[in-house]
Amino acid sequence: MKTKKSKIEKKSKTALNLDENIEGAFCYVFGFVSGVVFLLLEKEDKFVRFHAMQSLVVFLGLFLISVIPFIGFLALPFAPLTIILWLVLIYKAYSGEKFKLPVIGNFAEKQLAKLDK
Repeated sequence: MKTKKSKIEKKSKTALNLDENIEGAFCYVFGFVSGVVFLLLEKEDKFVRFHAMQSLVVFLGLFLISVIPFIGFLALPFAPLTIILWLVLIYKAYSGEKFKLPVIGNFAEKQLAKLDK
């Protein structure tokens, strides 16, 4: 499911005084590390917090798979797909879309709801 904001709609500023689409894209730049950083820094903006959590879940999961000895070796041919996924997620966030990956996006939303309680 994706939601795109109207181009007429005014972009909101975040806690770091950046446009939310720029901060959302930054959530993916350094993988799960930037996801953690933006989860800690951004307390209000739900768009940015969603992308930060999705980044954390996706890239921490991929990192953990890559360090498992035999499975990591088998996953090596899929590295180009990981780079494409990374670029797509950055682009979608920068475009202002709340782009949810199948299964992972829902899991990220549930984890975020638990954090925000």
